Amino acid sequence: MQVPLYNQAGQQIGTTELRDDIFAIEPNKPVMHQALVRQLANARQGTASTKTRAEVAGGGAKPWRQKGTGRARQGSTRSPQWRHGGVVFGPTPRSYEQKMPLKMRRLALRSALSAKVAEGQVRVVEDLKHDAPKTREMETILGGLQVQASALIVLPEANPTVQKSAANLPDVKTLRANYLNVRDLLGYDVLVLPLGAVKVIESYLGT
Repeated sequence: MQVPLYNQAGQQIGTTELRDDIFAIEPNKPVMHQALVRQLANARQGTASTKTRAEVAGGGAKPWRQKGTGRARQGSTRSPQWRHGGVVFGPTPRSYEQKMPLKMRRLALRSALSAKVAEGQVRVVEDLKHDAPKTREMETILGGLQVQASALIVLPEANPTVQKSAANLPDVKTLRANYLNVRDLLGYDVLVLPLGAVKVIESYLGT
């Protein structure tokens, strides 16, 4: 499929070809949802922890005798109903990891990219270059590309100058093409793709 190609000034200098099997498929929403849930789950640390009645300190002696006091029978001051007692069915350290086949993960990425293109939320740029890190220059570039909301800038490789230029913009994130993920694709309104990043994406998402 053909899409407009822009320069850094936001001027359309022609068109470029994007692969239909990556940027023009019918989005598979269930797979996209599963990939997003998996990514969010795998980001959880799972370190929440509580102590049971067997793990809290104290409680070795019976508080009072079994009968004759008029009070309910108690065997330990570390039972759950007591202050400083153990917790019943509380969280313990665990892994929230979810697995997903590679083909499904790639299908989710292709679906998210295709949805962005279909909604007109992709800007393909000839290249992104900065002589020095300048936030104002990045703002000018995004303004020229008519980026009015949040933006995800995908880079073909690490580019400290461009990354630093965008670092202070609250609604802008830079990401290497090799680390493309569903959460970022769905979390930002506009996707800015230099031609180099397009080639990297097509190199590993192509069928």
